[in-house]
Amino acid sequence: MAQSGVPAVAFPKPDRPVADIVSPIWHDEKERYNAGEPGQLVRLLGIKFGMTIADIGAGSGYYVVRLSPIVGSNGRILAEDVVPEYLRSLRNRVRDLGLQNIAIILGEPHDPRLPIGSADIAILVHMYHEIAQPYALLYNLVPVLKPNARVGIVDAFAPTANHGTPPSLLRCELAAVGYREISFDRLAGSDAYLAIFAPPPLASRTRPEAIVACKAR
Repeated sequence: MAQSGVPAVAFPKPDRPVADIVSPIWHDEKERYNAGEPGQLVRLLGIKFGMTIADIGAGSGYYVVRLSPIVGSNGRILAEDVVPEYLRSLRNRVRDLGLQNIAIILGEPHDPRLPIGSADIAILVHMYHEIAQPYALLYNLVPVLKPNARVGIVDAFAPTANHGTPPSLLRCELAAVGYREISFDRLAGSDAYLAIFAPPPLASRTRPEAIVACKAR
């Protein structure tokens, strides 16, 4: 059952530009495949058969269709986005490919609206800079995650206004909610990185009123 998260008004707004959502996909699929991004993400996050993966900001389903066979019939992909037309196109793509382990979910900028305790791993790929309510989303994501879950964020080494997130800013915003960095890797063949975080225990999240927005530098 999907949770109902804490409202956005309880949290500070980000103290930096939020990029517009301009496309359901970052670069074309062939370019991303040639850069080896999917394989690096799967390896570094340890995605395996039977896992449930929450793809936050799934867009066109680039990762949905690639992770579906990896997690297999015992696993599940929770494909979430806040843009209804992206999800309509994704639903058609999933149907045409005959994928059976996909759940398509309309979220909100402050709340992914995913089932409680459902995900082994959450991924946010080339979209963190577009999140209008990052502190609220990160806070409301915690109940979705299983014990020992991980959150993987892929983004470019660029300011948020230029569709990237500086690593120092990313670390600050995640830490503000109570997330702990596990690893940070520059992805080969691209101008992007993968940062992996452990979420805080549910009771240890920073209280919304205590969160201080990070300043972009």
